Amino acid sequence: MIRLAVFDLDGTLVDSQQDLANSANALVTELGGSRLLDAEVVAMVGEGASVLVRRVLTAAGLDPDTAGALVRFLELYDERLVENTRPYPGIPKMLKGLRSRMPLAVLTNKPQGVTYRLLAALDLSRHFVHVIGGDTPLGRKPDPAGLLRLCAAAGIPPAEAVLVGDSPIDVETARRSGTQFILASYGFGNRFASPPGCPRAASADEMLKKLLAVT
Repeated sequence: MIRLAVFDLDGTLVDSQQDLANSANALVTELGGSRLLDAEVVAMVGEGASVLVRRVLTAAGLDPDTAGALVRFLELYDERLVENTRPYPGIPKMLKGLRSRMPLAVLTNKPQGVTYRLLAALDLSRHFVHVIGGDTPLGRKPDPAGLLRLCAAAGIPPAEAVLVGDSPIDVETARRSGTQFILASYGFGNRFASPPGCPRAASADEMLKKLLAVT
């Protein structure tokens, strides 16, 4: 039985890959480097902004410890936050259909403030009772602390919660937390062999069906 659904953000609820790639490449070119392929940047997403910036600068042959690089990246990304980013098809409808059945939450490695602004800009905030970003004292996924905090806040044992995500980091977070897991196989983090028997959802409609089947 599922009584709490927790969602990853990038690659699960929203397709943000173009804005992330554009922001990262804007930073690279400001620092004198050559633009990376969008796919290269997107493959580096998932472990938070600080990790992304270090990876991007390294790939571009720049100093990953460049002073002020993270702050500048966040400024550049804030300017582009929803230029291209949109919910995946069917996501708003799926959330609306699910929220009357159970509390919904977001757990992301994106910074908390950026996450709040993005959810608000896309009119998704109203669906979630709790949102935890990657720059809180609870740490970043795959650290289970954030997911366990969401379970505790809902008064629900981890075994009765599900994490929905698109990456190996999400799989590991669920494993460490003792929650169930559904793979958003349409997401841009889905470039790995999922664990045997891992439930997969190829669309928001399919995800809703899987979640409602276990409530």
